[in-house]
Amino acid sequence: MQILGIIPARYASTRFPGKPLADIGGKTMIQRVYEQAQQALPLVYVATDDKRIAAAVEAFEGNVIMTSATLRSGTDRCAEAAAKIRLDRNTNFEIIINIQGDEPFIAPEQLQQLTRCISSPDTQIATLVKHFAPGEDIFHPNTPKVVLNADSEAIYFSRSAIPYVRNAPRDDWSRQAPFYKHVGLYAYRTAVLMQLAQLQPSTLELAENLEQLRWIENGFRIKVAITEFPTYAVDTPEDLQRLQALHLY
Repeated sequence: MQILGIIPARYASTRFPGKPLADIGGKTMIQRVYEQAQQALPLVYVATDDKRIAAAVEAFEGNVIMTSATLRSGTDRCAEAAAKIRLDRNTNFEIIINIQGDEPFIAPEQLQQLTRCISSPDTQIATLVKHFAPGEDIFHPNTPKVVLNADSEAIYFSRSAIPYVRNAPRDDWSRQAPFYKHVGLYAYRTAVLMQLAQLQPSTLELAENLEQLRWIENGFRIKVAITEFPTYAVDTPEDLQRLQALHLY
């Protein structure tokens, strides 16, 4: 399989402007993500609409491609970048891996697991989930939750705690039912990715602000693998401070 890893990166984050260029132990966040992804994937690009981010990637001799500033989501940025990279390299990539640009210590093993998850020819989209650890807040809206069917496919994603555990105190919910948090990585068949980029925002997506609901509403299937590796997403400057305190570098 020809596999291409793409890290969508934009400067104008509402909660953390300039996040890809945040310093983590002498390296930018985007460099740390890139170097982790390189350990698992044969070819990695950063896709950005910002010249400052592009310059930072070029400074560490990484691959970067410029994309439109009007794109709605990371998936749309991946689709545009994949089309440009295909022309630049004259290569047809069968699988596109969408790597979050705000997880500077993403485990290469997770990317390898995601690649295995989409290896079946009938898998359209693949992603990862993780069990909530004891004591983790299953109600925090910034952590999307996922419920699965018997075929390990995502039924629904929500910022609410799902499933709802009836007749149990909220403090006991995580002991009464399995709760999975979404790990923001995706693998797509390239043809499927191009279809996703043509879809209009859906009702559920607009309600939850989760683009993957658009795919489910339009009949696409999302295969899910469960990972046990820790994740360290950075959404705010406070998240970065907590991450730096862990001394992972």
